[in-house]
Amino acid sequence: MKLSAFGEKFSGKSGIVELMEDLGDALHSNPDAIFMGGGNPSRLMEVEAVFQQRLDALMQDPRQRHALFGIYQSPQGDLEFREQVARFLADQYGWQLSARNIAVSNGSQAAFFVIYNMFAGQMADGSQRTIHLPLTPEYLGYADVGLSENFFSATRPSIELQDDHIFKYRVDFSQLDPDDSVGALCVSRPTNPSGNVLTDEELAHLDQIARQRDIPLIVDGAYGLPFPNICFVEATPLWNDNIILALSLSKLGLPGVRTGIIVAGEAVIDAYTNANTIVSLACGNLGPAIAREWFRSGEILELTARHVTPFYRERSQQTVQWFREAMGDLPFHIHKPEGAIFLWLWFEGLPISSQVLYERLKARGVLVAPGQDFFIGIDGEDWPHRDECIRVSYAQDADKVQAGVKIIAEEVARAYAGG
Repeated sequence: MKLSAFGEKFSGKSGIVELMEDLGDALHSNPDAIFMGGGNPSRLMEVEAVFQQRLDALMQDPRQRHALFGIYQSPQGDLEFREQVARFLADQYGWQLSARNIAVSNGSQAAFFVIYNMFAGQMADGSQRTIHLPLTPEYLGYADVGLSENFFSATRPSIELQDDHIFKYRVDFSQLDPDDSVGALCVSRPTNPSGNVLTDEELAHLDQIARQRDIPLIVDGAYGLPFPNICFVEATPLWNDNIILALSLSKLGLPGVRTGIIVAGEAVIDAYTNANTIVSLACGNLGPAIAREWFRSGEILELTARHVTPFYRERSQQTVQWFREAMGDLPFHIHKPEGAIFLWLWFEGLPISSQVLYERLKARGVLVAPGQDFFIGIDGEDWPHRDECIRVSYAQDADKVQAGVKIIAEEVARAYAGG
């Protein structure tokens, strides 16, 4: 089978492909495995009951039922849903936008594929541009979406050591100086994998840098504000016509409906919609149909405030404590858990790579995410820190998370002991 350059790149192995394959294989071959590697949200029964109520209402209405199953929506997404989202954001934050500033995607990953390649790669004049990550490690799913090689560049963060085995990444603005080869800046907030939440001042500074260089700032808010609001520190969302804000229904508890929401200037939305027509033809109907009423009534804020944010905040704190107890005097650090559904662990001076640690844990039925693939844009740099980190989800049932923590601690201790 002879493949094109596109075929070879996108049909080959990558970090995100291997992670999803491992999760899928384990679901069938080892359903008792402890899934601490992927991004599946926790099952919150109170929230699931709200989903059920909304689905029941849709099924009872012949018009809505037909709209859900029987017609294509616009490639930009259902108009009524986009109007409700725009009105909700305008009411909450005073943003000057309308339905023309909103587009729906079949999940955030599909949106990033289109948006990144709109601003980076080979340009019309033959030059090359990159997506620049002001802070890395960043989301594993970004790494392979570029249609060209050397698609990402990044600035290495500074590391701030704190008490009780806690550390925090900071954007190193003294080193952040994007040149003409950068097509856009991109950050996730909270950051996947580390749970870092950029401060309002950091985000505003990045926006200023992007504006000065006439490039967009892309903000991935899949875990952030205003929904699902898995943030444990004070933070304010930011949007203007130079910011492309990507939101998602997945971490609210709906990863299966594959619904992303893009908030951007009208020119960006128009360009994205044209590209999305070619790539996807139309957007799925289920997510917008379920969520439309929550935006109209504002119930989406109640869902997050009453159920989502408190659950993950408490589970995060509990998992940190479990790691402190299990790790004892081992040389470990946990990134300050400010949001998202992961802990990011750094084992300073680890004698084995995070990939080897991942394989050892996998053999014991614990799936985590090895850290080296998250350091996008600095892949070739000699920085031992890249091979000393893992991402651990705490979204499974508490007893399984605690059992997984114990096994992780045992394997890390074995590695330091030379085993």
